[in-house]
Amino acid sequence: MPIYQAPIRDYQFILSELLNIYQYQELAGFDQVDPELVDAILQGVADFTTDIMLPLNAVGDHQGCKLVDGKVITPDGFKDAYKQYVENGWATLTCDPEYGGQGLPEVVGTFATEMKTATNMAFAMYPGLTHGAYSAIHVHGSDALKQKYLAKLVSGEWTGTMNLTESHAGTDLALLRTKAKPLGDDKFAISGEKIFISSGDHDLAENIIHLVLARLPDAPEGVKGISLFAVPKFLVNADGSLGAANTLAATGLEHKMGIHGNSTCVMLFDNAVGELVGAAHQGLRAMFTMMNQARLGVGIQGLGVSDIAYQNALVYAKDRIQGRALSGVKEADKAADSILVHGDVRRMLLSQKSFNEGTRALMGQQALWLDQAERESDPVKAKQASALAALFTPIVKGFVTDQGFKACVDAQQVYGGHGYINEWGMEQFVRDIRIAMIYEGTNGVQALDLVGRKLLADKGATLNLWSDMVKQFIGQHNGNEQMKPFIAGLMDAAGDLERATGYIAKSAVTNPDLIGAASMAYMQLFGISALAWMWARIAATSLAALDKGTDEASFYQAKLKTGAFYMGYWVSQTRSLRKQIEASSQQIVDFNDADF
Repeated sequence: MPIYQAPIRDYQFILSELLNIYQYQELAGFDQVDPELVDAILQGVADFTTDIMLPLNAVGDHQGCKLVDGKVITPDGFKDAYKQYVENGWATLTCDPEYGGQGLPEVVGTFATEMKTATNMAFAMYPGLTHGAYSAIHVHGSDALKQKYLAKLVSGEWTGTMNLTESHAGTDLALLRTKAKPLGDDKFAISGEKIFISSGDHDLAENIIHLVLARLPDAPEGVKGISLFAVPKFLVNADGSLGAANTLAATGLEHKMGIHGNSTCVMLFDNAVGELVGAAHQGLRAMFTMMNQARLGVGIQGLGVSDIAYQNALVYAKDRIQGRALSGVKEADKAADSILVHGDVRRMLLSQKSFNEGTRALMGQQALWLDQAERESDPVKAKQASALAALFTPIVKGFVTDQGFKACVDAQQVYGGHGYINEWGMEQFVRDIRIAMIYEGTNGVQALDLVGRKLLADKGATLNLWSDMVKQFIGQHNGNEQMKPFIAGLMDAAGDLERATGYIAKSAVTNPDLIGAASMAYMQLFGISALAWMWARIAATSLAALDKGTDEASFYQAKLKTGAFYMGYWVSQTRSLRKQIEASSQQIVDFNDADF
């Protein structure tokens, strides 16, 4: 079975030193947390995920979910583990105290989520989808709807789903056909079929609250005619008890490449009773609250699975002996040296390590922006934080899952033939994380959103806001000799990003199709640049700690070495990505259909 060591020390570094979240006492709820409390919570989650969730990961993969007599049965051990998860209060961490939550900052909850997805991605999806449903109702639901559903969703006693996709309508939700017929008394009859519904049915909780996109009879055409409805598996009585079964069912389970422990269902709604979430015809706005939450969660999946794959590949590389180092024998007492001596193995491991640690810092920054957007009393600061979080959402979803998948493939490659064998667990990581590049908007859609919406829609205002932060950082540290490789790398990446942005902005005026042609390479370029920014900040923080004096010098020195590798290995790719955008985007647009 794969091993896992929760990166608690890295969390402490990011929260206390890099981001220094404890300085934000003016943010609602931040005055309730301190390092001791946060450490205790993260360690508790680490113990639960390592001891309970990790052993069930292979079980879930091998057994999968089963549909028996119209009901979904989860793999052995999942039900008991989920009961313990709820009893331990892990579902409540970042939820509103008014409904039984602990009110912790999202920046703390994000790292709890990383540990859950690292140890058992399929299991973690059940509470993950529930948190998204909670968020949508919390932001957009009526007071009556909140009182009806939120406390149970917060506790984890009930779970939630999101129902968007139909067999003919995936990304283009304007095509959806699910109908909602008014019944009176603020109730609606929902009819239609949805596919690819994660956690659509299961035996973990007594009720499931489905958030379903559907059209009212008077709905205008397109996405402006979509409404969102809360449709429970079991109807809820006035006193909060469960009533009759609603007229909905899981009619099938998808046969998937990975995440077998999560029930991905075909859901049929046959005049099922539901209630409106938010205003009529404004469902997409409400659903995007849930989807944006989910996109951060999916990005964390990319990080979490990448990290556990890396941890196991590193252990294997140190233990597996094969061949000798090119510079001579390193382990004379053995028949061969460990494969860690070989340059290509080291390259793969360092690529993973530098990606994981830089991404973890970026995830922390993204979560902090989300906290500031929600909890900041200064409307100007809140608006800026919200804009930055929106700009970086395609990065944390698209770029991170693209590169997280590649990191898992590299980790599998370290194992050689053993990586292809199921007992080692590496091939499961590759299969499981592959979906993260597809769901919650494929990564091509994320790239198009980054360029078409986030970049060009506000004429680059938010990008300029972030660019100013980067330039200010460079100005503060440019004179520090020890920071020279980090500043040089950051300037190279930022320069290539600026030039690529200018090329796209200029070309898109007369040729909008070029946006789609250039968007994927641009997202990769932006993502590498974003991590360069994080690594430069990590380096500055580490140097400050070493200058102050510390008994953990090796920790900070390792950060500097890893960051220097990132600047040399990853940042060198920004030049080729920029040139690719400039050289091939127009060719992609001009290629004749008949020539394919």
